[in-house]
Amino acid sequence: MADSKTTPWGAPAGLRAAPDAGRAERIIDRLHALHPKLIDLSLDRLQRLLDAMGNPERRLPPVVHVAGTNGKGSTCAFLRAIAEAAGQRVHAYTSPHLVRFHERIRLAGRLVEEEVLAAALEEVEAANGGEPITVFEITTAVALLLFSRVPADLLVLEVGLGGRFDATNVVERPAACAIASISMDHTDFLGDTLARIAGEKAGIIKPGVPVATGNQPPEALAVLEAEAVRRGAPLLARGRDWEAEWMKDGLLYRDAGGTLRLPRPALPGPHQADNAGIAIAALRAWNPAWLTEEAVAHGLSAAAWPARLQRLRGALAAMLPAGWELWLDGGHNPGAGQALAAQLRNWSDRPLHLVVGMKKSKAVDGFLAPLLPFASSLWAVAEPGQHLAVEPAEIVAASGGVARIGPRVADALAGIGGPPGRVLICGSLYLAGEVLKADGSWPE
Repeated sequence: MADSKTTPWGAPAGLRAAPDAGRAERIIDRLHALHPKLIDLSLDRLQRLLDAMGNPERRLPPVVHVAGTNGKGSTCAFLRAIAEAAGQRVHAYTSPHLVRFHERIRLAGRLVEEEVLAAALEEVEAANGGEPITVFEITTAVALLLFSRVPADLLVLEVGLGGRFDATNVVERPAACAIASISMDHTDFLGDTLARIAGEKAGIIKPGVPVATGNQPPEALAVLEAEAVRRGAPLLARGRDWEAEWMKDGLLYRDAGGTLRLPRPALPGPHQADNAGIAIAALRAWNPAWLTEEAVAHGLSAAAWPARLQRLRGALAAMLPAGWELWLDGGHNPGAGQALAAQLRNWSDRPLHLVVGMKKSKAVDGFLAPLLPFASSLWAVAEPGQHLAVEPAEIVAASGGVARIGPRVADALAGIGGPPGRVLICGSLYLAGEVLKADGSWPE
């Protein structure tokens, strides 16, 4: 049993507890038990349910539909922040959540409240009538129902997995689409080549609807271009239709509509120029009158997205000596490893220590390979509450024996020594959720 003066992580006591699971979480747990298949890509079950509910997906505010392997969450954060900076009311549907399910649904800028979510879950569960359906399909129906009932000016809708057969693709005509960086991930569901994965992501492209995309591997971009032509959809590609360039004092964005001189985005990392640019390009293609340079600038400065190169300052950070920094990132595939490596090149001012925990089925060696050259030490961890965690020994093997076993985050933090350094915890969004709970930095 943990000492009464510490948390189970060994962190100082006095940390406010994570929110308790309420009625809504208990309903979701029950749905998981009734429909244990987590992923079953199809639109038929959800469309049947939405028809029974009176088709709330046809009564939504303008939608920006966002897909991609890496960066789609950050793109959503930029979309929401820019629109809100312009005074717009914004709904958002994102996944997965890190601490509480409520993080997935924002109604006009606010996380859905417990009683509203629970009542909608019960209403949709009753409408489903016990028919086979996945939990993600049920919760997507809940989100669409709530979005149809609460007034807003924009809905930022993030794809859960893939695109073509993802539950969010029941929206027939969004205002714009956005496709962030495509790389190898979820190959058991989406295909084992970049072209096949890109084909699934391209499934959100709709006839005549503009679609913005950033830097893409040539193989993936060719698929997006072909699908856009087939659908008669304007494709806005970085380097051809728009550009975002780092300047000494900020970010320079250019497209046919003109040039925007912007501050550095609040989300750190060189890759965020791509995600910010995709968001701007998508909004400008939709061409809302409120999209001023001032709104874009304020939005980039205000954007927040937990566990994406997030600086932690709570209970876990307090375990490190004075002068150290603790960072968290949920990146978990080879593409995310490459994006993180680009940031680590800018972190050469002090030693870097990596604490890595990953999910089963992920390419551990592909994620680690770009990061290893920057690490003064590497620690392999798995937390008790971490969903489908890889055994630390597998991370050690993938690192070529470089990593040391924590086995938990608190153990790794206690074992790191040397001059003042920087610690990056990464490898899994599920690990990130456990870390946010322990640090007291969960999303609100």
